[in-house]
Amino acid sequence: MSDINENIESPFELKVSFETILKHYESLAKSEDEFIAAKARRVLKSAEGFPELRDGITNPAHLVKREKEIRIILQDSFSPILTKNEIKTASVPFHNLIFNSSERFKSIIDAAGKDFELEIKNMPKDDTYIIACTIILNLCYGYEINFKRPFYYEIPDAKGIMRYYKILYNADFTDIKANENAPKITEEDYKNLLDNFENIELWKEKFPPNSYTFKGFVISNIFDITDDQSISNIKSSLIGDDKRKDETFMEDFHEIFRSLLGLKDINVGFSIYNEEEDVFERVYGTGVHSFLLKDAETKQCSDALCSWSYNRLLKEKKYFSVSDVDRIYKISEGKAPHVSVLHEQGIKSAIFAPIANEEGLMGILEIISHKPQVLNSINANKLVDVMPFIVTAVERSKSEEQNLIEAIIQQECTSIHPSVYWKFVDAARKFLKDKHKFGNEATFEKIIFDNIYPLFGQIDVKGSSDARNSATQKDLSLQLSLVSKIIDDILKTDSLPIYEQIQFQVKAYKKDLKANFKVDSEQTITAFLKEEIEPILKFQYNKNVHLRDSIDDYFSKIDDDLNLIYFYRKNYDDTIALINKNMATLLDQKQVEAQKMYPHYFERYKTDGVEHNMYIGEAITKEKSFNEVYLYNLRLWQLQVMCEMENEYYQNQHEYPIALDVASMILVFNQSLSIRFRMDEKQFDVDGTYNARYEVVKKRVDKALIKGTNERITQKGKITIVYSQKEDENEYLQYVRFLQSKKVLDKNVEILELENLQGVTGLKAIRVNILYHKKEDKSFYTYDDLMKEIKA
Repeated sequence: MSDINENIESPFELKVSFETILKHYESLAKSEDEFIAAKARRVLKSAEGFPELRDGITNPAHLVKREKEIRIILQDSFSPILTKNEIKTASVPFHNLIFNSSERFKSIIDAAGKDFELEIKNMPKDDTYIIACTIILNLCYGYEINFKRPFYYEIPDAKGIMRYYKILYNADFTDIKANENAPKITEEDYKNLLDNFENIELWKEKFPPNSYTFKGFVISNIFDITDDQSISNIKSSLIGDDKRKDETFMEDFHEIFRSLLGLKDINVGFSIYNEEEDVFERVYGTGVHSFLLKDAETKQCSDALCSWSYNRLLKEKKYFSVSDVDRIYKISEGKAPHVSVLHEQGIKSAIFAPIANEEGLMGILEIISHKPQVLNSINANKLVDVMPFIVTAVERSKSEEQNLIEAIIQQECTSIHPSVYWKFVDAARKFLKDKHKFGNEATFEKIIFDNIYPLFGQIDVKGSSDARNSATQKDLSLQLSLVSKIIDDILKTDSLPIYEQIQFQVKAYKKDLKANFKVDSEQTITAFLKEEIEPILKFQYNKNVHLRDSIDDYFSKIDDDLNLIYFYRKNYDDTIALINKNMATLLDQKQVEAQKMYPHYFERYKTDGVEHNMYIGEAITKEKSFNEVYLYNLRLWQLQVMCEMENEYYQNQHEYPIALDVASMILVFNQSLSIRFRMDEKQFDVDGTYNARYEVVKKRVDKALIKGTNERITQKGKITIVYSQKEDENEYLQYVRFLQSKKVLDKNVEILELENLQGVTGLKAIRVNILYHKKEDKSFYTYDDLMKEIKA
C-alpha cells in the first residue's frame, strides 16, 4: 500500500499530520516553566527539516521512515513510564493503520499470534462513510449529532481465550477542512439527512468522496473490558430467541464463559428442576448437555445429589464447587452421587450454581473442567454478575414452554376441564421432548382415564320440535298474508292472469300450512317467496307509486339475514337461548361447589336444553384418595341440582318470550368404564366396545317409551332416573326419600319398565314429581299447582 487512502471510499482525504500537536508545543516553548519549555523546544527541533510532518503524510513507508521523529513528538502522549501498563495507539480514523503504540498493546498483539488481523468491531462498513459525514456536520457546520457508538477489539490471548478491549478516541489533534469540490450543506440538507440515515447515496451526494481533508491523527485509549463484555454477551445470547435456537449457540456460550472466567478448558451444562416430581430433567436443544444427568433423561434429585449438596442447591439456593473431583471421590468412597457422575465422565473440577428466583429453584448451571483446581469457590464468585440474566432467561423460557404447552393443548385438544388438565400438560411436555428427539415423527400420546364412573343428566325442552314448527307456520302464514294483500292491490290495476295464478298459489300454501305442514314445507315456501314474489314486488314498486307504502311495509318486516319474516321463530329461538344460558349458568355455579367436595371431570352442552357429563375416579384426581362415597355424594348432588334447575326455570318462566315446558332426566350407569379423548372430535368419549353401550343408552334413552304405552318416560313436572340394576334402584330410592323429607320431591313415586331400545334391554326408571316453591315463601307446589298459580 503506497497511500493510506487506497481502497477506502470516504468523504475524507486522510493525511497523517502533527501540525496541531506541534502548534501546541510552540505554545509550551514559551512557558515560564523552563523544564516544560526546554522539552517543547526539543520536540520542535526534532520536527525541523521534515515539512511532511506538518503538511501530512499519506504513504505508510514515510511514516516508518519518520518513526524516530514521530516517537519524540508523541513522547508525552505515550509515557515510557506507563507504556507497559497502558493500552494505547496512534492512528487515523476508520483505518487499521497504527503508527505508534504502547508496549502493552504490542504484547497483546504478539500473544494473539502471527495470523491475527486487528479489526475494529461494531463498525459496519456501510456505516463508516456516514459516520465520517456526521463528524463533518459536527466540526465544520456546528450541527450537534450524537452518533457515539462503543467500538472495540476482540483479541485472543496466549491461551486462546477471547478478550475484549473498548476503544476511546482522543481527537484533539485533528483538523477537518472542506475541499473545493465539497457542496455547501444547507439547513434543508441537514433536515433531509436526519431522516435518511440508511440512504447512502444521499450522503454521498452531499459529501462526495475525498471532498474534505482530514489532517492529524487520533489517539486510542484502550481498556480491557472482558468481564463486562462477557456479561453483556451472556445477556445478549439469552435474550434473543433466534440466537438460542441457533446451532452454534452453545459453543458460543462456552466461549463466553471461558472469557468470563479466563479459562480455556471449561464447558457449560444445564439441567431443569421439576418441582412437582422433585427431579432434574434434561434441557432439550442443540448442543445442550447436562453433566449432572450424564446420559439420563431425568433423575430424582435425591439420586443426583447427596444430602448436603441437595440442601445447598434446593434449600439454601447457593452454589458450591468441587475443585478436585478425584480427591473428593476418594474421600467420599464414591457415595456422593454428583461427584461420582463427574468422576465417570473424567471431569476434574466443577461448579454447580442454582438458577433460582423468589419462587424457588428452576434449574442448575453446571460448569466443568477436565483439569483439577481450575474451578473453585473463588472464581465461582464471578457468576454473581451473570446469574440474574440466566435466571431471567430461564423464567422466560419456562413461560414460553408453558405458553407452548397451552398452544399444543388448545390445538390438539381444545378447551380442557381443570380436573384433567394435568394429564394434557404431561402429554404436551412429552410431545415437546419427543419433537426434539424424533422430529416430525413425534406423536401426541392418547389421553385415557380408566376405571372411572360416569354421570349423565339433562334438562330438555319438551315439544321443542312442535314449538319450532308452530313458530315457523305462524311466520310463513303472516308473510303469505302480507303477500296476498299486496297481490290483491296489484290485481285492481293489473288484472293479468299471471297475478291471478300467483294469488292462487299463495292461498294454496296458506291452506297447506294449516293442514299439512311437512319438513320441506318451509324450504318450498321460502323458495317461492324469494324467486317468484320478490321480483314481482320490486317490479311493481317501480311501476305503481300507490303500492310503495305496502311494499315498503312488507320488506321492513323481512329479516336481512334470513330474507323471511322472523318474529315468532325469533321468540322461540330467544327463549331456547335464554333457557340454555340460565340453566347452564346455574349448573356452572353449582359445579364450583361440587369440585370443592371432590374433583371430577365436568362438561356440558347446549341443545334444546342443557346436557351434562361428569366422570369421577382416582385416574382423574391423580391422587390415591378416591372412595366410592364421593361417587354417591356426587349422585345425590346431581339429583338436587337438577331439581333446583327446574325450580329456577319455572320461577322465572314469565320472563321468557314464550311459555315452554322442560323435563329432567338422569342416567345411572353402575359400572366403571374408560374414557378417551378423541383428537378428531376434540372431546371425551367412552373407550372400548363394552363401554360403548353407555353412549348408546345416553343418546336414545330420552326418546324411550314406558313399556306397553306410547308415553315418553320424561314428563314435565317430574324428574326421571333411568337405570338397569336393582342396586341402583335401591340407592336412588334412598336419595328420593331423603329429598322428599327436604320438600324437594313429592310423595308419589313411580317404578317403570321401559320398552327395549335398539341393542339395549332391561332398562327401568324411577319417576317422581318435583316440588316447586317461590323464593319469597315456603309453600310447595306440584307442577299442576304451579301452572295454576302462574296463570292466576
